[in-house]
Amino acid sequence: MISETSLIDDAVGAFSTLPGIGKKSALRLVLHMLEQPPEYTDNFTQTLADLRAKIHPCKRCGNYTELEICHICSNLHRSEKLICVVESIRDLLAIEQTGHYRGTYHVLGGLISPLEGRGPGDLRIAHLLDRARTPETEELVMALSPTIEGDATTYYIAKQLSGADVKITQISRGVSFGGELEYTDELTLSRSIEGRISYTAYHQSTPDR
Repeated sequence: MISETSLIDDAVGAFSTLPGIGKKSALRLVLHMLEQPPEYTDNFTQTLADLRAKIHPCKRCGNYTELEICHICSNLHRSEKLICVVESIRDLLAIEQTGHYRGTYHVLGGLISPLEGRGPGDLRIAHLLDRARTPETEELVMALSPTIEGDATTYYIAKQLSGADVKITQISRGVSFGGELEYTDELTLSRSIEGRISYTAYHQSTPDR
């Protein structure tokens, strides 16, 4: 028990469920909220309520949006020929910040990981395969974190699309193996996208790990 007031303890417990927030940081946030005028807290909670009520995945790519189709998919200046496949929206935002990619995206919502009980059916892979098989799509840019799970997911998608009229490329390994894409600096990430290589060529030239 942090205080004699259970409501404070409950609030600390709620804040400490956020990523990177421990008990001490959570307590500071709770005390900060209590020190503000009531309208501050009201605005804060209303913003969170609106966030949950109005934000949802784009029906096409999985990006967060208030509309049916997100601003990237509906942008006429983006190339529909390119689909950049990412694990999460955090990765999408990291690539967008580089300013060097002008295609569209597809957010998988995770990676294939048998150890965690997550298979292809738990991800947005089926919808990706449908998009990849349309005449408009010429290239899938696999921008998944260079981990065992990322490589397994890329391999599965490439296998499902064998024989399809779509080019599959992979970002170059400027991103170190085992690294997380969202934490890669913008320069390295942009160069990895610009220097992407054919997945088939890379797979054939790389020995089994």
